[in-house]
Amino acid sequence: MSHISEPTVRRLSNYYRVLEEVAAEGKRMISSQLLAEREGITSAQVRKDLSAFGSFGRRGLGYHVEHLRDEIRALLGLDRRWKACIVGAGHIGSALVSYRGFADQGFDVIAVFDADQDRVGRTLEGLVVRHISQLGPKEGFEIGVIATPVRAAQEVADALVAAGVQGILNFAPRKLKVPASITLRTVDMTMEFESLSYALTHTSDSGPRRRRSAPRRRA
Repeated sequence: MSHISEPTVRRLSNYYRVLEEVAAEGKRMISSQLLAEREGITSAQVRKDLSAFGSFGRRGLGYHVEHLRDEIRALLGLDRRWKACIVGAGHIGSALVSYRGFADQGFDVIAVFDADQDRVGRTLEGLVVRHISQLGPKEGFEIGVIATPVRAAQEVADALVAAGVQGILNFAPRKLKVPASITLRTVDMTMEFESLSYALTHTSDSGPRRRRSAPRRRA
């Protein structure tokens, strides 16, 4: 389904989370309207998104919560386990290793690597940090996570590609070059803060905010 847009896939992930919440509340059915309200979009958008993958609901009845959740789970590839490794055992890498939500969704972080000898040998959530020189194809990593400084990111990406990963999640704020066969996603938290800063700077109840001009000096 290469024709499916990235925004549609992201909304699919959001629908999945809503369905998990609704299932936990004990509800058996959900309408496109309620699903839309939970996401702040239109019911027409929900129906359009879901129809791109098949027919899941019944007119007048809505969607069976567990069935739709399981279908979306399969579409997102969450009905299997993914072997992942993290390169970078600093603050971001350590936080990612500690996050238990990954395992709940099928992402098993089974190794952590770093080039810093001061970090190699330490234990993070039961995983011993190994030197990046030990990163190779024999362990069958499918997903690689880059949590290194910017200057090392491209070299790490090359190492992950050589190790046979199919997808890379990059937390270093720079663009990386990888083969077309590798799926790359970049999470640039600095850019997100900058975007938020722009919105706060230029949007207010009274309209766009203007930056104060520096006072003119008299000649």
